[in-house]
Amino acid sequence: MTNATCTTTSPGPRAGRREWTALGVLMLPLLLVSMDVSVLYFAVPAISADLAPTGTQQLWIFDIYAFVLAGLLMTMGSLGDRVGCRRLLLIGAAAFGAGSLLAAYANSAETLIAARAVLGIGGATLMPSTMALIRTMFRDPGQRAKAIGMWSGVMTGGVALGSVMSGLLVEYFWWGSVFLVNLPAMALLLVLGPALLPESKSANPGRFDLLSVPLSMAAVLPVIYGLKEIAAEGWHTRYVMSVTVGLFFAYLFVQRQRTAASPLISPALFRGRGFGPAVSLNLISAFGMMGSAYFTTQYLQSMLGKSSLEAALWSLLPTVLVGIAAPVAAALVQRGVPRAHVVAGGFVTAACGYGLLALVGTDSLWLVLAGAGVLAAGIVTVMSQLMDLGLSTAPVDKAGAAASLLETGAEFGGALGMAVLGSIGTAVYRHGIPASAPAEAHETLGGALAVAQQLPARTGDALVTAAREAYAQGMQAAAVAGVVVLLGAAVLALKLKTPDE
Repeated sequence: MTNATCTTTSPGPRAGRREWTALGVLMLPLLLVSMDVSVLYFAVPAISADLAPTGTQQLWIFDIYAFVLAGLLMTMGSLGDRVGCRRLLLIGAAAFGAGSLLAAYANSAETLIAARAVLGIGGATLMPSTMALIRTMFRDPGQRAKAIGMWSGVMTGGVALGSVMSGLLVEYFWWGSVFLVNLPAMALLLVLGPALLPESKSANPGRFDLLSVPLSMAAVLPVIYGLKEIAAEGWHTRYVMSVTVGLFFAYLFVQRQRTAASPLISPALFRGRGFGPAVSLNLISAFGMMGSAYFTTQYLQSMLGKSSLEAALWSLLPTVLVGIAAPVAAALVQRGVPRAHVVAGGFVTAACGYGLLALVGTDSLWLVLAGAGVLAAGIVTVMSQLMDLGLSTAPVDKAGAAASLLETGAEFGGALGMAVLGSIGTAVYRHGIPASAPAEAHETLGGALAVAQQLPARTGDALVTAAREAYAQGMQAAAVAGVVVLLGAAVLALKLKTPDE
């Protein structure tokens, strides 16, 4: 079926058992798509032993999934509005299943890289399609807010769960099993999707603008790549140039959308009251979330000496608050609390989480977990409300494009958070390392700990103490910067206007 192009904020027909069952079917593949971001974490040693990838190939095995997914989000969101979000979802599920099967039995690094690219293509179709279908199935604002809250919680929890799942599977099976777990969920979606999910597409989509596809990828990929590398390697010229090139193509992409007869992303979306601010504030929320993850993971492993699996298991604790945050936020809005106040409160809560992280020392496990939990709860509150606002202000037949813009903004924000806060923390860390220390000690805490083992006992102990204190100081400085950014976002959120205001 097709949907009208008008946007309304009045309550629509309430969803019943069929729609909620369909939502449950959508959540499983969504969980697996988010898990695939981190599912290779513990499988790398086994993959390296089996396939013997080069250093470059190993990086691509990790990164190709996220790069392809981010680069194709806008294309797939717009394509879903044209061919039908349900149809694209089912095609994506089939591609994701095929990519999973190919990856599980890959006999070379090149095959695994290609399979991960196919998984990225499938993921790019699944993410905006699931959200667009939620917009179609849940016309009642209260029910839609609950459904999007569940969507946000599953997305956030899936990333944390992926590393734990891979550790357990690799412990008892072979590395390919981390991909085979995708198959039952995709098969379930392919069987039940046609019966439970409505179709959602534009009645008059116009011609698909092929030129916008390479322009969108040329805008997204260099920026994401450059920001990720800046976070890992520092502000080298080639990474700054990569971001600059991406921004140039972003300008060309925007100009194309303004002048094309049938643009990939309609500028009319931004005329919906609240859509532009929702995209911008969602970017800032992803900035806060990923900026903290950059430090807390290293803190658990390098500072506290936890194994990778132990660190992943401890990282699950903060996600407990995530399951509570989105439903509470939705309930507050339903009871008449202005959405702007709820979003601002979420940013303030997240800033409090960073405030706790600003107090960490060299042995502050519970403080780090508490800070990460409070931060995640605040961010999920913000994201769930902004996703709901962004979708509710977009026409139903443009829901795929709207969802893809919100998610692409989150990808940019996450990479930016890692780059900016990571750079602040690294700069403070390096300043705290003695100038006479070996070069490796100035790069990372892990490098300092490895070098210290090769030094005389007294010298090595002194270096370990200095490095641990320097890392804690760097984390504190980055957390203070996070507080400033999120409090600034809270002020901006208070000016947020919704369609019914």
